[in-house]
Amino acid sequence: MDKDRYSIDDLLQIMRRLRAPEGGCPWDIEQDFNSIAPYTIEEAYEVAEAIDHGDMGQLRDELGDLLFQVVFHAQMATENGDFSFDDVVQAVCKKMVRRHPHVFADADIKDAAAQTKAWEAQKANERRSKPTKGDIPVSVLDDVPLALPALLRALKLQKRAARVGFDWDNIDDVMAKMREEVIEVGDALAAKGPNSPEVLEEFGDLMFVCANLARHLQLDPENALRLANLKFERRFKGIENLSQREGKELSDLNLDEMEALWNAIKANELKISEKP
Repeated sequence: MDKDRYSIDDLLQIMRRLRAPEGGCPWDIEQDFNSIAPYTIEEAYEVAEAIDHGDMGQLRDELGDLLFQVVFHAQMATENGDFSFDDVVQAVCKKMVRRHPHVFADADIKDAAAQTKAWEAQKANERRSKPTKGDIPVSVLDDVPLALPALLRALKLQKRAARVGFDWDNIDDVMAKMREEVIEVGDALAAKGPNSPEVLEEFGDLMFVCANLARHLQLDPENALRLANLKFERRFKGIENLSQREGKELSDLNLDEMEALWNAIKANELKISEKP
């Protein structure tokens, strides 16, 4: 099936061949939704990484991998008689038209902020229209996926609560709460020691407030932490390189010596960033 150019129909056919009981790929045939879900999440992160790197070739390839995950799930659903890839396309097209009445109908929305508000209002209406489970009332926190990374889920929960007025008035209040949570972590550590349930709970509260501060600063905490990870990785590798130039292993250095190398690398980065 080697071709110069492929279409989405070709991709769907490739997926059907891979899952075919006769002549298909044994590994692909064995998979189900649960086994494939981790790969789907991984591919989404690889898309984000390609964007961070500004590598358009990598982004093209990673988007293809993510699209393949959608096709994989749709094929398994087709085999089960649940829905098809065409149904997925139909559902997302209807949703986009429904949630953009200022584009596809006669609604008047002036800017991006107003659109965000209208989008969230539409989503809230959709949640209210869904059937409830027994006598459980509809909550503004419904449908925030448990599978989200905890930091991202904290942000979404806070945004939902803020829409009904459950929010700090200003950044100073959030900063004060964060300082309070730092103290409570220290108090729990002194009273119960490390690895205690109390310290775990208080540390979780501190992380939750950090996410709240990021929201008030209009920052993405997941992206901020990802950038911090990259910075740490870059500087730590710099320590390794400098120590190797001196003919030493990191294990040969004490903490003060390693910190001196770290500060040298940091100072050099600042000097480079200040160049015109």
